[in-house]
Amino acid sequence: MNTAARRIGRTLALVLPVVLVLSGTLAVTRVPWASPAAESQILTASSDKASTRAAHRAPHEALRDRLLAELQEKDPGVALTHLQVATSERPSLARHCASIARALGRAAVAKYGGADRAQAYSRPVCDTSYATGVTRARR
Repeated sequence: MNTAARRIGRTLALVLPVVLVLSGTLAVTRVPWASPAAESQILTASSDKASTRAAHRAPHEALRDRLLAELQEKDPGVALTHLQVATSERPSLARHCASIARALGRAAVAKYGGADRAQAYSRPVCDTSYATGVTRARR
């Protein structure tokens, strides 16, 4: 009787963790909140789209996105001022300053529908990159 109880105990000790892990894994693979259009969605660990939001973004990309949003909410002058402050505080962003300023110039032309009004916000940030973005967006 004693050996039968040990054998059952060993079997449970081996099988129970496996059952718990599998049931837990199967429980979290269905994520209905992932897409509002889909009723339910299966998400596997090897899925390419498993964690797109958690992907690491470079600091200059985050800064550019934030400044472009700020340009849409306020005006290009505020965004250019914040670009200058950000590059002064973090010198590692200085090498990306020109490309960010050009992107702000193109976005300003798109916002105002013309280069004349966008050019009025020009500042000496990153040389003349903002003005370059404005003139290239004109074409």
